[in-house]
Amino acid sequence: MTPLAHIVALPVRAYRLVASPWVGHGCRFQPTCSAYALEALERHGAVKGGYLMVRRICRCHPWGGHGFDPVPERKSRD
Repeated sequence: MTPLAHIVALPVRAYRLVASPWVGHGCRFQPTCSAYALEALERHGAVKGGYLMVRRICRCHPWGGHGFDPVPERKSRD
């Protein structure tokens, strides 16, 4: 993970540590939004991973989707 991605991941890690146990386990997606965010930041870096993270969180509402939604693979530059 890039240094900037580590910084972007801090609020996600704090949420998982502090708020997640109180919120409950009613996630609509698999993997959960916080796991998705950390994986997106790991795989794509701070800019694109942050974009994917925000896009996923915006889809997490009662009229949004549900089910299996993995982080997209990184495109090779071949």
